[in-house]
Parts: sequence; C-alpha cells; structure tokens
Amino acid sequence: MSLLKRRHLTPDHEAFRDSVRRWAMAELTPHVEAWRSAGAVSRDAYLSAGAQGYLLMWAPEDYGGLGLTDQRYDQVLQEEVIRHSDPGFYQNLHSQVVGPYLGNLGSEELKARLMPRAISGECILAVAMTEPNAGSDLANLKTRAVDCGDHWEISGQKTYISNGILADAVVVAARTDIGGRRTLGLFMVERGMEGLSRGQKLRKLGLDAQDTAELFFDRVKVPKSHVLGDPAEGFVNLARHLANERLHVAIGSLAHAQTAFDLTMDYITSRQAFGQPIGSFQESRFVMARLRVDLDVAQAFVDACVMAHNDRRLSAEVAAEAKLQASELEQRVISACLQLHGGAGYMEEYRISRMFRDARIAPIYGGTSEIMKEIISRGMGLDARRLT
Repeated sequence: MSLLKRRHLTPDHEAFRDSVRRWAMAELTPHVEAWRSAGAVSRDAYLSAGAQGYLLMWAPEDYGGLGLTDQRYDQVLQEEVIRHSDPGFYQNLHSQVVGPYLGNLGSEELKARLMPRAISGECILAVAMTEPNAGSDLANLKTRAVDCGDHWEISGQKTYISNGILADAVVVAARTDIGGRRTLGLFMVERGMEGLSRGQKLRKLGLDAQDTAELFFDRVKVPKSHVLGDPAEGFVNLARHLANERLHVAIGSLAHAQTAFDLTMDYITSRQAFGQPIGSFQESRFVMARLRVDLDVAQAFVDACVMAHNDRRLSAEVAAEAKLQASELEQRVISACLQLHGGAGYMEEYRISRMFRDARIAPIYGGTSEIMKEIISRGMGLDARRLT
C-alpha cells in the first residue's frame, strides 16, 4: 500500500470502505472464476450491490437512492470492488456512466419507472455509441432516429457495447438531423422493444467477465418519453457527462494498478531465488520503488480530481489528463509486476496474468489516449483547426 496518507478521505469514508470490503469478499470474490468462465457477471451481483445501496448512490431518496453525491464514496466502492472481485463487474458503468444520463436528462415518467429498478439492480444499464465504422468520431454515426409524430423510430447497429447482453435499458446515440449533419439525439431503448436484437458475446483479449456485444435496431419504436434531453443536443449532453466518465475510468485504472502492485509485493517477498527473496535483489527493489512513486503521484492527482468534481470544477481537459495518466500507468505497472512474477506471471492461474490482459483496454475505452491528447492540447490553445 501507499506510504502517502490520502487526506481527502475522512473516517466516514474509511468506515464505508470496511463495509464494502466485507461485502465484496463475501458476495463477489467467490464468484469471479464462474463469471470469467461464463463470459458475464451474474445478475445476482447487481442485485446484491443494489440491496446494499451501492448502485446509483447519488440518486434522490424519492427514487430509492441515498442522495449521496460525494464522489469519494463511489471512488472507495470502485477501489474495493476491483481489489476483491474483477474489473469486468461494471457497476461503475451502470451507476456513474449511464445512470446520470437517466437522472439528468430523463423525463419524469421514465425516471419514475426505471430509476428505482436501476438502484435495486433489477434494471442493468448500458450505453451504445460505438458503431462498426464510428468510434470516437461521433459525427460519423450511421444509426438514425426518425421522428414519427407520437414516437421515434431507430435503425442501425452498435458494437463493442459493455453490458450488452445483460442490459435491460440502453442509452443509444442516433443521428436525428434536426438542424444539421452533426445533430444527434440520445434515446433510452429497453429490453423487449420490438426490433431490438443482440449479437453473441464478443470474444476479447481480456475482461473475460464483461459481456460485450453487438446491438441491432430494426425500426425500433421508442416513445417520446424515452428521449433523453433535447433530440438535437446529443453532442452537448454527451460532452456534459464525459468528464465524469473519464474520471471513473481513471479511478478504476489506478485501483487495478494498485492491486497488481500489492499482489506483487506479496509474491516477491515470499518467492525465493538463489537462496533469498526476489524482492531483496536491487533490480526488484528499484522497480517497485519507481512504481510506488508513479502510483502515489497519480493517486494524488486523481484524488484532487475527485474533489474538483465534488465542487463542480472538473473540466473536460483535466478529466482527460486523469484518464490518460491513469490508464497508461495501469499498463506500465501491471506489465512490470508480471515481469517480477517470472514464468508464473504467464500462467492463467495467477491473477497477474489475467490483469495484464484486462488492462490493455484502459487506454482505448472512454476515449483513446490519442483523443485525450487532442482534448488536452486544444485546451492549451494548440488547436490545429485554428493554427493552420
């Protein structure tokens, strides 16, 4: 663990951590291998989290939430869930990435029906933006939503959708062309709507427990009450929520890296070579010292971002910095930790092997590292569109 005391956390947050840890070790840890074999987390995990009040903790009490808007609690929750279960349990996607679209943009009718079920874990959430020919460039989306008077009709295809198989309600980005080619709307599509179908779970390099799938929309009729915000303001509404999403990617990346570091400390102090612990060799000590410094610096920055978000001061550029730094550090730390495990690190039975594969997605999802650099550099005034 870190030598640096994290001063942004209070005794209440640490007491909450203890509660989450006990729950995670009892309710999640025993099921990780089964999840990874099945290619999906059990719905029971979401129901268990909901029963503890851990889903959409920020939601108002009127809907069954805790009204707990302090991001430090979600940060602690994510750190303990990753440490004691698997990064493929996307409770943070459900609660902190997708949930806010419903809570901030949903109609009262939609919120009254879906929010209590999302809070309890009965309704699992997902977001569908990426398409076969459009990832970060949302202006090239082909999925269309046509205004049919008393409803919208959505047609198109989405891919790489996390929670794609389990999801009961999906936020879908679709072109509405109200006012121009770049005009998007956001729509809530629910399980059972005619015309919605799912492909098979996609086979991936890592995140074996995460059910990633294709979604197909064949003239899906969506009630007007399922429009999230103004159907011409999808870009604006996406931008409003991306800083929070990227902050939570950073939180998860650091938690994953810190867990790998701690596992490796245990390994190199118990495993011996040439009659002494691996951790006693200078190379091992120096590698771990460097990783400790990098983790502490990144953690201090992410913790500061959490407090800025609490104060509504977290900008898109700073969130991009946090995501870029933490996701790339996650890969470096876990790669170095696998190396210190030697041949054992290449064996599937050792958790570090699985962590190495799982970490590779972090600089890609939620916006690639290259996109993060674009956002950061433009915030510095280095915008190629204006400088040429």
